Amino acid sequence: MITRKWVAAGACGLLATLAVGLFPANAAAGEPVAKESPKVELVLDVSGSMRATDIDGKSRMAAAKQAFNEVLDATPDEVRLGIRTLGATYPGDDRQLGCKDTKQLYPVGKLDRTEAKTAVATLAPTGWTPIGPALLGAADDLKGGDATRRIVLITDGEDTCAPLDPCEVARDIAAQGIHLVIDTLGLVPDAKTRNQLICIAEATGGTYTSVQHTAELSGRVKQLVDRAATPVVTPVATEGAKQCAGAPQLGAGLYTDREAFGEHRWYRVDVKPGQELRASVSVAADRAVNNDYGVMLRATTVHGREIVRGSEAGDGRTDMISTGLRYPKAEADGSDKDGDAKAAVETVCLQVSNSFSAPASVKTTPGLPVELTIDVVDGPDDASDAASFGLGRGWWLIGVLVLAGLVAGVLWGWISRWRISVWRTN
Repeated sequence: MITRKWVAAGACGLLATLAVGLFPANAAAGEPVAKESPKVELVLDVSGSMRATDIDGKSRMAAAKQAFNEVLDATPDEVRLGIRTLGATYPGDDRQLGCKDTKQLYPVGKLDRTEAKTAVATLAPTGWTPIGPALLGAADDLKGGDATRRIVLITDGEDTCAPLDPCEVARDIAAQGIHLVIDTLGLVPDAKTRNQLICIAEATGGTYTSVQHTAELSGRVKQLVDRAATPVVTPVATEGAKQCAGAPQLGAGLYTDREAFGEHRWYRVDVKPGQELRASVSVAADRAVNNDYGVMLRATTVHGREIVRGSEAGDGRTDMISTGLRYPKAEADGSDKDGDAKAAVETVCLQVSNSFSAPASVKTTPGLPVELTIDVVDGPDDASDAASFGLGRGWWLIGVLVLAGLVAGVLWGWISRWRISVWRTN
């Protein structure tokens, strides 16, 4: 999806979400919570161009096989790994058949290293490069459950089966909210291949790597497989509303959504007296956009009065833009009583807006990826109930500055008049 400003703002939210994931409310006290094993599918290009001998003096196919054997030996036992190929079986010129040439070579599951290596050893460069269909097949191979899911695509050329654009396929996969990440590796890539693979990776929050040597290929794939085995916080898919009244009720956690260009989406969060709401949002430009854009996060009451806002603008130099806000709610009198405490809970409406636009040639659906982090923590002891026009208790500082300026102006005026009077007298 992400050394960005939103990391600091969302750290508490991530920890809270992790705690919820590790200790769900419906789990018995002291009962361990089983975590589903991560799933990874390696998608290998076996098209005719893999015959080229430009990686350490051997063919691209030979380099890929060597890297696969090393990766299979190093795969953690807890990872369920599968292998899918594209362009491995049909050598002819029929485009319709060539663009269907993708199959699962080894099913996603507990790894039998000998069986997987034997399957890879039979591969020979053959046909077309149907990247889009292969990604759709891989996503289907990994479906089901709540496990971490990752596709690692290894190819030496751009897709040859347009108009099924693999970049659009990746965006559609991301829009499904299944938290599937696609990492891409380009073997000695040209500019077109590099741009396409970068687009695929960015659409799902993955990474792109250019590979020139066998060691680079095996090292990077090992790293990505290990990353899948590392526990992470999985965002919860949600769908914001067009107005606060029908918005989803959210608690502390990490959420993902999709927002159309120039759209406003609403969410609701309950804040009790003595608590502080901390929220941050990041919107990713996963495709070409026009310069000059921004994102805004507003907190309002259910009646529409603005409490506080955060905003940030960009000019095309970044692929993600983030902002955040904090709202402390003061303790209410008698809030120690259950009835009063319940009555004093405030529903805060969070509005996420963006001002992105795109050239006419860019497809605007699905919407832009949105990541929303929410945390509700114990507030400061002397928290104010209102953040007046986004300034909170910062009004006192403005008052002091205004008063100091007024006094300084009066003194300077009196001194200036006195000096002029003395000058005239002399």
